[in-house]
Amino acid sequence: MPDWLQGTGLVQSLPHWTDVGTCLAAAAGYGVAVAAIYYLTQRRGRSETASLVATIVLLTILLAMVTIVIGENLARAFGLAGVLSIVRFRTVVDDTRDTAFVIYAVITGMAVGSHLYVVAAVAVPVVAVAATALSFWGGGSGRNGAGILVVKLGVNSDPALVLNPTLTKFLSAFRVTAVGTARQGATLELTYAARLRAGSTLVNLILDLNRVEGVQGVEWKEPNNG
Repeated sequence: MPDWLQGTGLVQSLPHWTDVGTCLAAAAGYGVAVAAIYYLTQRRGRSETASLVATIVLLTILLAMVTIVIGENLARAFGLAGVLSIVRFRTVVDDTRDTAFVIYAVITGMAVGSHLYVVAAVAVPVVAVAATALSFWGGGSGRNGAGILVVKLGVNSDPALVLNPTLTKFLSAFRVTAVGTARQGATLELTYAARLRAGSTLVNLILDLNRVEGVQGVEWKEPNNG
């Protein structure tokens, strides 16, 4: 195999753990900066952005890690592309942060397989601290009463007219994020980003909505916080 494809080969000069730690810590800092810009400019609620904000920070760290692992070795670069294509089509994930951890597992395996144990070892505390901090940030939204409300309503009813009085009574904030139909067009399905008022309960909200004429079903979902 040509030298340019092999890179430096299996045995190579290993990076010092302090260099790897500095690189990954800097990546975490810049990832937070990118995520902050996204959060401040998208004009969305915390519960809606928590998943992608966490993913942005984690992916910044992981891409710095994979750059160290690959180095100048094109064979590793092609190998990573092949592995990620398998993961992309064979692994189903429900949250973007799950995807980040799938990529983390792939990169860690490549690092160990390439004898870059220092990269894999130093990445563990950096990723763990970042993921833990981000889980608390995202997890707060659910504890503050934020969630996703799905209401199924007959198509002959005016959503704003029949639903808003009850929603205003139990929710401090709500807005429609998606609209669709079900039951062959006989039912209107409305999805709201919502936040409960202090002292209100989900049970009372759902019971009152079910009493509204035309409502055919109500569902409350916790936001995806990892």
